[in-house]
Amino acid sequence: MDLADRRKKLIFRAWHRGTREMDLLLGAFADRYVPEFDEVALDEFERLMTCQDPDLYDWKCGRGKPSPADDSDVLRLFIAHTPNFT
Repeated sequence: MDLADRRKKLIFRAWHRGTREMDLLLGAFADRYVPEFDEVALDEFERLMTCQDPDLYDWKCGRGKPSPADDSDVLRLFIAHTPNFT
């Protein structure tokens, strides 16, 4: 799969997680950053997408810390990202 198709697929998946809150948070993040990600960052984002919604939400809200296995530059970028819904 080429990078453009991979990016489209990941953005779609980010907007269709299952919980509306995580759809909005991850979808907005994906729209903003995935088009710029290189292959390494895309791999990290795919790994982030395997995390459970409650865990991602807790990390985003500062109510917990990811395990070393889940931690990555992309996850830290996601945690720091503030979507603009206006």
